[in-house]
Amino acid sequence: MAEDVKNVNENKEEQYSLNDDRRVKVLSPGALVIKRFLRNRLAVLGLIMLITMFIFSFVGGMVVPYGQDEQFYTYTYLDKEYVGVTRNNDLRYAVAEGQQFPTILQAQFLLALGKGNDTFTYKDVDYKTVNEGPDFYSISTADGTMLAIAYKDIVNAADGMAEPSFSVKYEGLKAYVNGASSFVADGKEYQLDEDSNILLDGETIGYISRFVVAARENGVVLTRDFKERLEEALDSGVQEFSYTGEDGVEHTYPISYDASAQVWSVKEETKTYVYSSYEKPSLKHPLGTDNNGMDMLVRLMYGGRVSLIIGFIVVIIETVLGVIMGGISGYFGGWIDNLIMRLVDIFYCIPSMPIIIILGAAMDNMQVDPQIRMLYLMLILGFLGWAGIARMVRGQILSLREQEFMTAAEACGISVSRRIFKHLIPNVIPQLIVSCTMGLGSVILTEATLSFLGLGVKFPFASWGNIISDVNNSFVMTTYWFIWIPAGVCLLITVLGFNFVGDGLRDAFDPKMKR
Repeated sequence: MAEDVKNVNENKEEQYSLNDDRRVKVLSPGALVIKRFLRNRLAVLGLIMLITMFIFSFVGGMVVPYGQDEQFYTYTYLDKEYVGVTRNNDLRYAVAEGQQFPTILQAQFLLALGKGNDTFTYKDVDYKTVNEGPDFYSISTADGTMLAIAYKDIVNAADGMAEPSFSVKYEGLKAYVNGASSFVADGKEYQLDEDSNILLDGETIGYISRFVVAARENGVVLTRDFKERLEEALDSGVQEFSYTGEDGVEHTYPISYDASAQVWSVKEETKTYVYSSYEKPSLKHPLGTDNNGMDMLVRLMYGGRVSLIIGFIVVIIETVLGVIMGGISGYFGGWIDNLIMRLVDIFYCIPSMPIIIILGAAMDNMQVDPQIRMLYLMLILGFLGWAGIARMVRGQILSLREQEFMTAAEACGISVSRRIFKHLIPNVIPQLIVSCTMGLGSVILTEATLSFLGLGVKFPFASWGNIISDVNNSFVMTTYWFIWIPAGVCLLITVLGFNFVGDGLRDAFDPKMKR
C-alpha cells in the first residue's frame, strides 16, 4: 500500500514538472493580440471582407481582358436631322448687276413701306419703290436706275442649273405675281407653267416657291422632286412622308415643327456607330456598360484600386505628420508643446470641405491632368487630417516619458531622436494601428463624396465615387441599377470591413479584455 502511494506521488511530480514537455505555455504579447482578434467574429468577418475587396480590386484588374478606359461601340439607328424647311415670310432682296443696296437702304425702304410711302430719301438721294404685285417690290433711283427687288416668293435654280440672273428673277417674279405665262429677260423668252416652273426652250431652268429647303449636312444635294414632295407633305400637315430615292429604296422621314423658330425639321433614320451606352448585363459584360460604353465590372475593379490606394496613402501621410508632431510635442513639452498644440487647434478649426471644394474648382479651371489631380487630392487630404493623430500620440507620450525605462534610456545617454522614435513611438503603435484602421474607412468615404461631387478623381480614371456620380437623374437611377448599386455595395463592404477590423484591433490591444 505504501509503495502504491509512493508511485502516485512520483507520477504527480512527473506530471507537473516544469521541465516536462507538457508544461504551461505562456503566449507572447503579439500572439495574445492575434488570439484575441481571431476570437472576435465581427473582426474576422471584417478581415474576410477586406481580403475579398483587395483580391477583387488588385487581382481582378489583372485578370480581366479589358482596360479601365476601354470603350465599346455598337451600331444603332438614329434619327438625324436631314433637312430644315422654313416658309419665307420675310422680304428678301436681290441686287441688280453693278449696283449696291446696303442694309441701311433696306431699313429705309422698310420704314417707307410701313408708312405707306412709295419714295424715301437717304443722304440727299431720292429713291422710288414700285409695288409690282403681292409681296413684290422694285427699288430704283429717281432717274429710273434699277437697284434691287424685294420679294417673298423665291426663284430657285433647277437641279444642275446655274443661279438665275437678276433680270430673270425680276421679270419671272413679276410674271408670277401677275399671272402671266411668259416673260422676256436678257433678250430671251421664258415660259412659266402652272407648277411655277421657269422654262427656256422647253428646258426647266428654275422654279418659284415660298419654301426654303436646306440640307443640314454639306455635300447633300436635294432634288426638285424631293423638295416638291416635301412641300406637299408640309401643306397637308402630315407627321412624316415617304420618298423613293434614286437608289430605288423608299425612305420614311419624320417631320417635326418648332413653333418658336417657325422651322420644320425633317429627320432621316441612319445607321450610326455609337458608344454601347447603358448596355444591360450579359455574358460579355456581366455588370453592363456605363454612359461612355465602358465595362462596369472592370471599372469597379480599377475604381476599388484607386479608392484603396488613395485611402492608404492619405492615412500614411496623416500618420507620418501626426507621429512627428505629436512625438516632439509630447516629449519636449513646454513652449514647444504649446506651439504645436495651437497649430493642431488651428487645423481642427480649418473648414476642410469648403477648402477642398475651392481647390477642386481651381483645378477644374486650370484643367489639371487627372493623374496629377489624384496626387494633389491625396496630399490635401493627408495634410488636413494629421491633427487628430498628433494629439493622440502626444497624449500617449506624455504618460510614457515619465516611466522608468525612459529614465534608464536618458541615463544611458541615448539621443533624443532615438528615445522618441525607438522607445516611445513603438509603445504607441497599437493605438496608431487602431486609429489608422478606423480612419481608412472615413478617408475612402471622403474621397467617394468628393468624386461624386465632381471634385475628386476625374475621367478616365475610375473610383467608386465617380462611378456613382453617373447617376445624375432619377431615370438613370431607377432604370440602370447596375451602374450605381454594385459601386455602393463595394463601398459599403470596404468601409464596414475597416470598421470591424478596427474595432477588433482595439479590443485585442486592450489588456483588460478577458476574451
